[in-house]
Amino acid sequence: MTKATANGGNKSVLIVDDDERLCGMLAQYLGQHGYHVSRCHTAQAGLAEQRRLRPDAIILDLMLPDGDGLEVCTRLRASCAVPIIMLTARGDCTDRVIGLELGADDYLPKPFEPRELLARLRTVLRRGAAPASPVLRFGRLEIDREARQVRVDGRQRALTGYQFDILLALAERAGRVVTRNQLLDAVAGRGADTFDRTIDVHISGIRAAVEDDPKHPKRILTLRGVGYLLARSQDEEAAP
Repeated sequence: MTKATANGGNKSVLIVDDDERLCGMLAQYLGQHGYHVSRCHTAQAGLAEQRRLRPDAIILDLMLPDGDGLEVCTRLRASCAVPIIMLTARGDCTDRVIGLELGADDYLPKPFEPRELLARLRTVLRRGAAPASPVLRFGRLEIDREARQVRVDGRQRALTGYQFDILLALAERAGRVVTRNQLLDAVAGRGADTFDRTIDVHISGIRAAVEDDPKHPKRILTLRGVGYLLARSQDEEAAP
């Protein structure tokens, strides 16, 4: 087995970006690391190619000539859970927050180093290859690490890959405070500024999926200025 095959594992990646030069450079770079890369330069072509190829991950530009990458992300999330890394030349934090709220797994501003994109790509793909392990139970909440599923009252709740990893990181440290930096390190293998709001956005999404009342959470608690905590004792006495 070559080094490239070992790194990429023959995973397929779809790049949707109207910058043809960038697409070509990324295709060559990722190809050298064992990934099969397809390229599209418009929103409509990207959506059609996703339906045809069913790639393992998508690298999606925020600004496309025939549409908005945020709209593309929304349409993708309505039909599949493919990992999505969003790219943008705009540095507005609002774009990043909205992208993550709509279901993107990660966000990378342009310009960027290809090796950083590669690291983030490996991270989002690893989330689909977690080793088998027991189901973690917290009252009516179940986190199945083998199936990568979250259930409340036995019913599956939809989370993005990034959100699942954040919840899992909290569950593995249940009863202990976990900082934003620790959560970023746990799910992406990289540090971030303490005030990075992307974690807060993901936490809101997780709460919407697993809390009975997201505005008054009992499972994922906030310790202002410190981080988050998954309560060990939640609703064990509640009827399923």
